[in-house]
Amino acid sequence: MLALLQQSPIVFEVAKQPPPTPEISYASVLLSGVELVGVILLASALVGLLVGGVFIFFKKRRAASMPTDVDPGHMLRI
Repeated sequence: MLALLQQSPIVFEVAKQPPPTPEISYASVLLSGVELVGVILLASALVGLLVGGVFIFFKKRRAASMPTDVDPGHMLRI
C-alpha cells in the first residue's frame, strides 16, 4: 500500500504579497470631495470670465463700427 503512494513531495512557490494599502478615513473622503468641488468651481469661474470677456469685446467692437451721426431724437424719453 505504501508503494502506491507518491514518494516525491509537491512544492508550491508562494508569491510575495504586495504591501497593504493605507486605510481611508471619512475625513479623507470628505476632503477629496471638497477638493473636487473647488476645482470645478474654479474652472467654471475661469470659463465664465473668459466668455464674459468675449461678449464684452464683441459688443464694444460692434458699437465702435456703428455710425455716430445717428439722430438720438428717435428715442422716447420719459
